[in-house]
Amino acid sequence: MSMYPTNLAKPTQIRQALGIYRVMAMVAGVALFVLLAEMVLKYGFHQDNWFTRNWSYVHGFIYMIYAGSIANLGLKLAWPLQRIVLHLLSGFVPVAPFVAERRVTAETKAVLARVYFGG
Repeated sequence: MSMYPTNLAKPTQIRQALGIYRVMAMVAGVALFVLLAEMVLKYGFHQDNWFTRNWSYVHGFIYMIYAGSIANLGLKLAWPLQRIVLHLLSGFVPVAPFVAERRVTAETKAVLARVYFGG
């Protein structure tokens, strides 16, 4: 009889989802800071150039990939919907994607360690 929790994905799938999530959390966090700079230039200094006209679209695309990576990892770890939504909201607060990434990584590694080593 297997000791593996039936509500979780396989450990290799979880590790792959975690890797994608970690990269996207960093990219989304940096993109959010760039968006803030773009907004200051656009609305504070009335700059009109390619960057100020288009960065919000680029950031939106990056956020959608980040959101997908959160949903992917959350479903593989059997997170409740509330937790997935709270992580999605982290993409709207500067610094929050970095903090969330550290916590999720530590927690996921602990889950994987329990699966492999019991306990």
